[in-house]
Amino acid sequence: MSFAKAQDLIRLARLAATRRTGIGLDEICEEFDISHRTAQRMTDALETVFTNVEVMDGPDRRRRWRVADTMLDRLQTRPETAIEALEIAGRTARGDGRLRHAAALEDLRDGLLARLTTKDALRTETDVEAVLLAMGSVTRPGPRVNLTPAVLDAVIEGLRGPFRLRLRYGTEDAPERIIEPHGLLLGHRSYLVARQPARGGDILNFRMDRILSAQTLDESFSLAPGFSLENYAAQSFGVYQDPAQYDEVIWRFAPHAAARAAEFCFHPKQAVEPQEDGGLIVRFHAAGWLEMAWHLYQWGDAVEVIAPDGLRALIENHRRSDFDALP
Repeated sequence: MSFAKAQDLIRLARLAATRRTGIGLDEICEEFDISHRTAQRMTDALETVFTNVEVMDGPDRRRRWRVADTMLDRLQTRPETAIEALEIAGRTARGDGRLRHAAALEDLRDGLLARLTTKDALRTETDVEAVLLAMGSVTRPGPRVNLTPAVLDAVIEGLRGPFRLRLRYGTEDAPERIIEPHGLLLGHRSYLVARQPARGGDILNFRMDRILSAQTLDESFSLAPGFSLENYAAQSFGVYQDPAQYDEVIWRFAPHAAARAAEFCFHPKQAVEPQEDGGLIVRFHAAGWLEMAWHLYQWGDAVEVIAPDGLRALIENHRRSDFDALP
């Protein structure tokens, strides 16, 4: 067995041990980016090498593998990548104002470092810092709205419950609101997705930067039936929701911009149609014309809005031909 295969087998054993219901072939294919047949060979090797492998057939008739009493915690792989990932996630959380998450991630990072010898810990910290300095994404360039850490902590606590929140929103003299948080949309503007019972059962968006204070109440509630934050977010291009604007969106990219546009995922449910002249049509359903216009401006005259009419009218007089580069 090669070193690479041995490493993969140890990783598979860890996955089979840490997942309560074990791991199935489809998950192995996804985790290791391999074929179904290769995944079967890996499970055969798992049963051969480890004596405490449990093989179970679930209600869906799919087979799953679980390693019990593994003692795999004695087999420690090199932690540099994990420490880098935790450091990046921690800095991102602190930059977002999610101080509780940042502290938890830093504790995990410190725990990994504590397992190393002093020499290895110093070398790892130096290597990690060098990687982070070389990754411009850690600094998250570009403008953004600062969020209040105390407000964000209260919102996260409310989502965890779920518990109702008492907010003061907009201005200091605004009346307090009781809302039922359903999710958080993070972007150049961040929105709290929630119901406000006093205003009915509709799902509403509250700008996080306009929440002046938030208090988690000891009052639980039931989420809206069938609500999915993923499906809700997919109704918009960015984070702004407007049911009146929700419709099919069709953009046509010129031939010279088609290859670049094909590299973008403009919407998670988009359809892409290459054209005979080399152009590209992108279709999806969403709302948020203003956020679309902000993005489309970067493409100059390399993109044409076919639908909806309102978006086409919004950008028609702002398509430029003198941009030196595409997004």
